[in-house]
Amino acid sequence: MAKPAVVVVGADKGGVGKTTVSRTLLDYFSANNVPTRAFDTEHPRGTLKRFHPEITEIVDMNSTPDQMKIFDTLSAVAPSVTVIDVRAGLMSPTLAALRDIGFLDAARSGQITFAVFHILGSSIASLDEIAETASYMIGAKYFLVKNFINNTSFFEWDQSTYNSYFHRIKDATELTIPKLNEMAFEQVEVASVPFLKFVANKGPRDEAANYSFVLRGYVRHWLANVWSEYDRIKLTDIVGSTKAATPRPAGEK
Repeated sequence: MAKPAVVVVGADKGGVGKTTVSRTLLDYFSANNVPTRAFDTEHPRGTLKRFHPEITEIVDMNSTPDQMKIFDTLSAVAPSVTVIDVRAGLMSPTLAALRDIGFLDAARSGQITFAVFHILGSSIASLDEIAETASYMIGAKYFLVKNFINNTSFFEWDQSTYNSYFHRIKDATELTIPKLNEMAFEQVEVASVPFLKFVANKGPRDEAANYSFVLRGYVRHWLANVWSEYDRIKLTDIVGSTKAATPRPAGEK
């Protein structure tokens, strides 16, 4: 069995589009035939689960039984990749819990592949999170994600200030998630389907749908750009999956 990989997506600041990034990751792994399961820590309501109900379970990261549900099963389940969508405000507490249960030590020793997608907001307060999480990143693949999905502007950052934060973590990698057409984003939200199903004009149970040709085109183009970023960092190699050329978002007849 492949070495388990855990991908944590989060931020201490809310409203930065972390669940959107988690959704693109699940679509990317699905398109590349990487067996994946997901945990939604927006307990008890859940957000990620609304779009990927078949592979997503809602958990409370503050609950020891739910922590066991995630980490005691890493080597016992078929999916080799586990994506954890961390609730806003729980990034630092989650990393502290991973330290306390010995997960970070296991990652450092190479028993587990650990990747963190840290979704950044536009404020200096968001940059302060980098300093707070730096001590947890030894042994992790650390990605700083500028997410423009919510029309975020990063002009509040002086470049020298940003660089002073960015370089605090050795081997950190930057990613950029481009902005998606607002109407297209809203229609995917209303449809409550993965981006891939929206592009393929399918409903939640794979039934034929009647989404806008134009909006599907916007989503297809945007998703291809996002996936190009994941190709650039060789994400499937990081999680230990052998892949052929990445298929582009398809579905047009």
